[in-house]
Amino acid sequence: MFFQSRYNTLNSKLYTHQAPKPLHGAKPGHFNLALANDLQWSDAEKSAWIDICSGKQTFDAFPPLAMVYAGHQFGHWAGQLGDGRGLLIAQILDKNNQVIDLHLKGAGLTPYSRSGDGRAVLRSVIREYLAGHALNSLGIASSNAVGFTSSQQGVQRETLEPGAMLLRTSDCHIRFGHFEWINQYAPELLNDFVMQCITWHYPECLAQEQPVVAFAHAIVKRTAQMIADWQAVGFAHGVMNTDNLNITGSTLDFGPFGFLERFKPDWINNHSDHQGRYCYQNQPRIAHWNLSILLNNFMPLAPETEKETFKQQLITCLGDFEVTFLKHYQEKMCLKMGLPTFHKDSFDCALHFLQILQREQFDYTQSFIRLQEQEFTALKDDCVDRDGFDAFVTRYQNIRMHQDQAQLNESMQQHNPHYILRNQMAQHAIERAECDDFSEVKRLFDLLATPFSKQPSLEQASDIQPPHTDASEIAISCSS
Repeated sequence: MFFQSRYNTLNSKLYTHQAPKPLHGAKPGHFNLALANDLQWSDAEKSAWIDICSGKQTFDAFPPLAMVYAGHQFGHWAGQLGDGRGLLIAQILDKNNQVIDLHLKGAGLTPYSRSGDGRAVLRSVIREYLAGHALNSLGIASSNAVGFTSSQQGVQRETLEPGAMLLRTSDCHIRFGHFEWINQYAPELLNDFVMQCITWHYPECLAQEQPVVAFAHAIVKRTAQMIADWQAVGFAHGVMNTDNLNITGSTLDFGPFGFLERFKPDWINNHSDHQGRYCYQNQPRIAHWNLSILLNNFMPLAPETEKETFKQQLITCLGDFEVTFLKHYQEKMCLKMGLPTFHKDSFDCALHFLQILQREQFDYTQSFIRLQEQEFTALKDDCVDRDGFDAFVTRYQNIRMHQDQAQLNESMQQHNPHYILRNQMAQHAIERAECDDFSEVKRLFDLLATPFSKQPSLEQASDIQPPHTDASEIAISCSS
């Protein structure tokens, strides 16, 4: 590895050095060789992946550390939080010369564990491992993982479960909650911390007349684009607290996430989310709310004589969220539909299709594949409101008329995955892994690596079939 250590150059109030506590009897789960190659791991490091991914091997160039941050959880101030079971164990350069964090999850107690035990269980590690891989393969900015290990050591949750560790990678682990913690507990660090974040992650902002305002605008834009990507592919994060969003607009902290199956925009995939705050359809609104919290934490940086002007500039930055989100989402949906992005009626036609999916309770992912393959008769036959579907098809074909059909069809193939990580897929892999059989994890990893291509040799029926219409909706536990 080529180390590029920088977070540990910050003020020591922002972290605590902490060695990982390996679990007993570490066992291989799965290794992401392609990612290790991208991260320029040596042959020796790849051979030692089990020791690295289980906390047995660390690096002299970067003493592991736990970050401290704060946050709003479910809309309420939660006070000091921090890495309660994860450690930043290295910062390295990938093949594109970008700095990447290596973060070991399940590494044991830290000063920020609160009432937790610092551990992770196998089921949650597998879900995060596959989810990060799935989103990256879909072209959505996200953390990823080099690999995970299981163990012979049990971890107590509702029952005793196998303990596990995950070596997560991300371009950034600096969360909105970092700025909340600094303002609350160490305000004297704010200016230096913000300027260092700009230097590391948005250096182009340094050339602007007001770097902090430019920084705020860039975070708003990237977050809006990430949320639009989530919405277009049907991904629901499930727990969008301010400590679970980072400043680079890449997906972080997979807990009770899920991909839409039957199209229910108000689907709640987190069983602790009793009010549906973080359901799929609310994600744009919650991202806007979280950004408002973040930008408010920049206010102490306002020049003394220009506080009101600075405030208005931040408000303008926040106002750009809706514009950026809608532009990106509309374009994504038109490309999924095979409709020209410039046509005035294309997006309304896409919304018309979503209304049909919601009314008929069709599968989100497979309905776009069926549209791509022009299975109009089969789709109509599955509809209760067949006249309504006919009206949509007429509108759809009229918009596509006189356009470059081959180009539109190609855009559909590039934006409609055949495979997403369905809950039953992940659950089957977990059940097998808990019996020390990781073959299903490997199959799903291979399948999700190329989601836009049909893979009959790997595919199983459960990979493309939604739950039965009368099946209970699945909500995932926060216990991990």
